[in-house]
Amino acid sequence: MQRYVAALDQGTTSTRCILFDSSGRLVSVSQAEHQQHYPRPGWVEHDAAEIWRNVTRVVPEAVERAGATPEQVVAIGIANQRETTVLWDRATGRPVVPAVVWQDTRTAGLVQELAGDEGPDRFRDRCGLPLAPYFAGPRLTWLLDHTRGLRERAERGEVLFGTMETWLIWNLTGGPDGGVHVTDVTNASRTMLMGIDTLEWDPTLLDAMGVPAAMLPQIRSSSEVYGQTRTVLPGTPIAAALGDQQAALFGQTCFAPGEAKCTYGTGSFLLLNTGTETVRSGNGLLTTVGYRIGQEPARYALEGSIAITGSLVQWFRDGLGLISTAAEIETLAMTVQDNGGCYIVPAFAGLFAPHWRSEARGVIVGLTSYVTRGHLARAVLEAVAWQTREVVDAMDADSGLRLTSLRVDGGMTADHLLMQTVADVLDVPVVRPMVRETVSLGAAYAAGLAVGYWPDLEGLRHNWHRAGQWLPAMDEQRRAQEYDNWSRAVARTLDWVRPGPSEQD
Repeated sequence: MQRYVAALDQGTTSTRCILFDSSGRLVSVSQAEHQQHYPRPGWVEHDAAEIWRNVTRVVPEAVERAGATPEQVVAIGIANQRETTVLWDRATGRPVVPAVVWQDTRTAGLVQELAGDEGPDRFRDRCGLPLAPYFAGPRLTWLLDHTRGLRERAERGEVLFGTMETWLIWNLTGGPDGGVHVTDVTNASRTMLMGIDTLEWDPTLLDAMGVPAAMLPQIRSSSEVYGQTRTVLPGTPIAAALGDQQAALFGQTCFAPGEAKCTYGTGSFLLLNTGTETVRSGNGLLTTVGYRIGQEPARYALEGSIAITGSLVQWFRDGLGLISTAAEIETLAMTVQDNGGCYIVPAFAGLFAPHWRSEARGVIVGLTSYVTRGHLARAVLEAVAWQTREVVDAMDADSGLRLTSLRVDGGMTADHLLMQTVADVLDVPVVRPMVRETVSLGAAYAAGLAVGYWPDLEGLRHNWHRAGQWLPAMDEQRRAQEYDNWSRAVARTLDWVRPGPSEQD
């Protein structure tokens, strides 16, 4: 009887369940989108209850589409949008506030207060992260401070906190009736509340942010059995949880120090495996946990997080109406030879790595009457590539290594012009594997390892096969000139928003 591992990929815009077989081949998929809520400028929210309802639909649907029975699924692994913050009632299982999404910037004023005279690196030695609106801990503090009675309830243990994998595991294992309240080290490392070296909730950080320990989940490894499902696929072990970008690192089989991947989705995220040692960044990158298998030592990574890449194409489509489908941007960009002197810096929610400037806002510069929508389309794709270049330069400086190739995945890798542009601006080969859905594959791999479905990491490496490769073809002088132009455009995004009461309340 054929057996499968199910990956539950809870992303920013949708939730998917994918079944994989022992060769890492995608067997079936079911997907459901959820609504994005923008109640104020800079605010982004999800309905966690809607996401849970979608999970109860897509998991059995994926099994059915594979022509399988629930008994053929040996384990479930979860990958999730990471810093999105969920608070719910322990007794009823209902969310007590909307989930605050990783893109949300409402905590900009709060993180400035927390930074104080010591600046954004106040907690970096403890948690590996700079103070920024990106992370879950300040969001939790903000919600406790701005929701009547919530802090008192949290201190009594009536309200639970988690990122999306915690919320889903709790519901899958029984919810109010004995649900398991856990998170894994990769997601915990994105809260600013976990000691990056101890892998435990840090009392100093909890005290500084005013977070009651009673509401926090237990921190566990990325690959181990947390419990069995009591709904959807009853009795199936839930055997892995990783933040989506760490899951992609795992799915790309970047198991050795110096191996790197970039996932191109709503945002884009470049991770470099640094082994069992933490590397503190001096160049605007994040020190994060890459993964932990069972009781083995954790593997760490340097990460560069780019907020706006795929969502820039969505804005070009939906906000400006210049294309009708996302795929059309490549066709439109190919109608011109270059960007016509136009550059787009999509600092819609501030600049992420390596700048970390929450007050920045997007700009389009170099506009002349010569510029057409084809030039704008090319500028959109180039913005994705140049943001990648900024992160790679920072990574090279921090690690002492020079990137020799980049493994890529995610929906945007279907755009051949974009991938060629990335190779050109990085001056290294860009390589895409057969399975593009490496976030889901990584969650499946970690779950399968925990239950013995796959024996070891070397076996997973044998499953990796190259599907596409792009080699650099840009003249060095042009590359340098274009990068200089890009850098000057970035400088024009800075110091746009000045925090006032509306930014903090």
